[in-house]
Amino acid sequence: MVKQFGNVYFISAIAIIGGGLFGFDISSMSAIIATPNYLNYFNQGPIPGRGPRSDVQGGITASMAGGSWLGALCSGFISDRFGRKSAIMIGSVIWIIGSIIISASQNIAMLIVGRIINGFCVGICSAQVPVYISEIAPPSKRGRLVGMQQWAITWGIMIMFYISYGCSFIKGTASFRVPWALQMIPAIILFIGMMFLPESPRWLATKDRWEDCERVLVLTHGKGDPHSPWVAREYNEIKQWLEIERQAKHISYLELLKPRYINRTHIGLFTQIWSQLTGMNVMMYYITYVFAMAGLTGDQLLISSSIQYVINVVMTVPALIWVDRIGRRPTLMVGSILMMTWLFANAGILAVYGTYPGPDGVGGIKEASTEVSGAASKAVIACSYLFVASFAPTWGPVSWIYPPELFPNHLRGKAVALATSGNWAFNFALGYFVPPAFVSIRWKTYIIFGVFCAAMTIHVFFMFPETAGKPLEEVNEMFEDPNGIRYIGTPAWKTKNFTSQVARMEDNKDIPEKRSDEFSPVRHESVATEPKSQV
Repeated sequence: MVKQFGNVYFISAIAIIGGGLFGFDISSMSAIIATPNYLNYFNQGPIPGRGPRSDVQGGITASMAGGSWLGALCSGFISDRFGRKSAIMIGSVIWIIGSIIISASQNIAMLIVGRIINGFCVGICSAQVPVYISEIAPPSKRGRLVGMQQWAITWGIMIMFYISYGCSFIKGTASFRVPWALQMIPAIILFIGMMFLPESPRWLATKDRWEDCERVLVLTHGKGDPHSPWVAREYNEIKQWLEIERQAKHISYLELLKPRYINRTHIGLFTQIWSQLTGMNVMMYYITYVFAMAGLTGDQLLISSSIQYVINVVMTVPALIWVDRIGRRPTLMVGSILMMTWLFANAGILAVYGTYPGPDGVGGIKEASTEVSGAASKAVIACSYLFVASFAPTWGPVSWIYPPELFPNHLRGKAVALATSGNWAFNFALGYFVPPAFVSIRWKTYIIFGVFCAAMTIHVFFMFPETAGKPLEEVNEMFEDPNGIRYIGTPAWKTKNFTSQVARMEDNKDIPEKRSDEFSPVRHESVATEPKSQV
């Protein structure tokens, strides 16, 4: 039997490579779409070097998101049937196949097919890595560990951008084939690394593999001590809630739409949808268009674009440190308000100081449909950097942390898969929409995303409860009582972030040492400003 490691930071460090694959894909396209070799090889139309049409380039970019949408939906079935760990390993194999096709692309159709296959992997991993980490992490570290997925995405974006930039100096098609082929390396590392990690204890419990479940809890939470009080409490909590959940008997996507779960489903789905409607991936995929409007060209354009990827990596770190302490709600609302500010600022700058360069755009990039210079140019670049710095510690990590916390064990795999599919559906739509939007409505594109940021601030305030610092079974009690009867608890804006008594026991500091068999399941208070939620 392969030796398994129980350190939750090591487990997360391996699993989040699945998120890194998403980052690799983003910048492998954004760093390449403006290079001469790419534009010449995939050129459409009579004028050499113009590259694909705007709508076709949007389709190429969005094809990965389309595959990810399908992969996210399928991931729930794969994860529930074969396990969280196996689902991630299956995704890594699919990524390798897709990368081979992409790097060997002879035409646009082959490129799109390869990106769809890669997207299928990203859909699986982006949905199930947060589920896997959530189910294996202790409550007080769950936000930090799940948020590491976003950090891996930012690292993937930055590393792949610089690889692509370095390869851009190679003559011929190798300038984009080499970086596309190198994408296979992290997937190979992910597949091998997952062999040394344990399966989710909560998934093992749903398969009645209780000895394996307890073994994983001892390995990950008990530091090898089978008599750890925290392990006993966690084991009993899982067992009790699983008995309650099995009374439902139905485990399907339709279950998520029933009155008992519809509120949680809508919150989880919109967490992922809003993360796309912030406009962040527009900045990731098409930042070269934005900076071309600001008058940057050639190497200066690529290097200036890469700075935002460095900002993205660095500014995600504060979230990993403080997201469990600050909570989910304040982090989301502060982020959306700041992003709204920078989006409206950019719209105003381009509207007032921008000029129309003609149908060919700035420097022959037709999507760069507004040109600014001088102080206005620097302001556009600054606001773009500030936008990234606002997204990175807020909506970036929390959009992955929050949905897995909302759902009971028997629905978590499918629920997070559905929520993540919303992310990819809107990612696809926006990837296809933005290039033509820059051509047709120009600076007004920023207004659209600014309005979305205002709307999500209001939505979070009224509808998103605080979930930080609670065991997953305890979070479940925020939405229903132990008998599974639906109720309206404390309004979302009154919920608070605090670490519950049972969560504080994870380090075995707050209770005396006792044998595992001395513990029995207990009920806990709902997360609220008052001791009890109203039934």
